[in-house]
Amino acid sequence: QVQLVESGGGLVQPGGSLRLSCAASGSIFSVSAMGWYRQAPGKQRELVATITTGGLTNYADSVKGRFTISRDNAKNTLYLQMNSLKPEDTAVYHCNAKGILFSKYDYWGQGTQVTISS
Repeated sequence: QVQLVESGGGLVQPGGSLRLSCAASGSIFSVSAMGWYRQAPGKQRELVATITTGGLTNYADSVKGRFTISRDNAKNTLYLQMNSLKPEDTAVYHCNAKGILFSKYDYWGQGTQVTISS
């Protein structure tokens, strides 16, 4: 079983920055495609950014140029650097790990709250 634990959320003013972290237990991190997703109140969960095992990244149009996803396989940790934050970035941010090891797997963390407000 893999556990994903997010941290780094909080209350920030518009224009500010936050860095989210996702610590993964187990030995599958380096072979997993990782991603950040978010869910705002009353809305469906949406993709924020993903990163492949080889480091290829993909971003939602709404965060391109402001957010950067990265991974440290030695530390089993995924990051999301968020700059120029906007009120519409307010959501619970979840970490995700996907891959195939004998069978497909798809793990989620509990999430960390990000609130952008003045």
